[in-house]
Amino acid sequence: MAPLTGVRVVALEQAVSGPLCTQHLADLGADVIKLERPGEGDFARRYDSVVKGQSAYFVWLNRGKRSVELDLKSSSGARVMHALLARADVFVHNLGPGAVDRLGLGWVEIHSRWPSLISCAISGYGMDGPYRERKAYDLLLQGEAGVLAVTGTPEQPAKVGVSIADICAGMYSFSSILAALYERTRTGEGKLIDISMLECLAAWMMPPLYHQIYSGHAPLREGMRHNMIAPYGPYPARDGLVNLAVQNESQWVRLCEGVLDRPELARDPRFISNELRVRNRHELEPIIEQTLARWTAAEVEARLARADVPYGHVNTVAELAAHPQLTARGRWLDVDSEAGPVKVLADPFNIGGMAHLLGAVPRVGQHTAEVLEELA
Repeated sequence: MAPLTGVRVVALEQAVSGPLCTQHLADLGADVIKLERPGEGDFARRYDSVVKGQSAYFVWLNRGKRSVELDLKSSSGARVMHALLARADVFVHNLGPGAVDRLGLGWVEIHSRWPSLISCAISGYGMDGPYRERKAYDLLLQGEAGVLAVTGTPEQPAKVGVSIADICAGMYSFSSILAALYERTRTGEGKLIDISMLECLAAWMMPPLYHQIYSGHAPLREGMRHNMIAPYGPYPARDGLVNLAVQNESQWVRLCEGVLDRPELARDPRFISNELRVRNRHELEPIIEQTLARWTAAEVEARLARADVPYGHVNTVAELAAHPQLTARGRWLDVDSEAGPVKVLADPFNIGGMAHLLGAVPRVGQHTAEVLEELA
């Protein structure tokens, strides 16, 4: 039996953060009922059509859920919603500011009617404060949280290429719901979970924030190199890049002695600590680059392996899709969809003795009749 078997989740969700949260709940066995607008459904269904006519985002985030078409602004839709919540353990929503309150589904109303129900509200800025009414999307939050200030090159900021604000909020929502479910086993009481995308990303920005607060300046953008650790990042060999990561002083010594053939660098007063290496990186990194350029990438990797210095590849997306480690661990599985089988990555939980629960990607309203019959 899966860990969340018997837990019912009602999801009034769209885009990424809410669907990611409930996807993980479904992967652990919860019955997730996804409420969608009649006809059109979650707008993420129309982001693209690359997965056999379906959106890559929607296929990623919505397998294993039951889709119910529901007009919440109608009296019949409101009655169905109330019947669903009466039988639910968790209510997840990430609509625009004020939308849930306008539907009469704010925390005060639902807690008074169903005191054991857990409600998880995901928004850009939280349920109070001066920004509470602002709409929020991933790029906007990357800007608000300072991520753009530390990402990119010295000349040009860049956004992270995946939706980290949404993913971050979805993961904090998921873990908070698990904690609230556990607490409810002791108290019988449901909780309000108020997830702010800004606060989630701000929590991930603490090292740069500490630098700003305690030194008076933030780390600079360093492109593909780390802005607080050196040497750390891709370095050019004769025929391509090699990604290396020095995390401590013993690795630094091994890099100098066993890879660069420059043991004197380990004792150079400019480079004897990570803090000094970062401060003097514009002297250090040209030395590393000039030295590694003597060898091919394969030769550099062989040296790094012998010296036990961590390294890796700078893969393309195509190379990730064919990654030998993912293949060896059987991570690619097929699930059903309205367009036929599609490949998905198995969830990363890997709980001993528990099979991966990867259900089908639903079409809009596929389970409406089934769910309504259960409520009768």
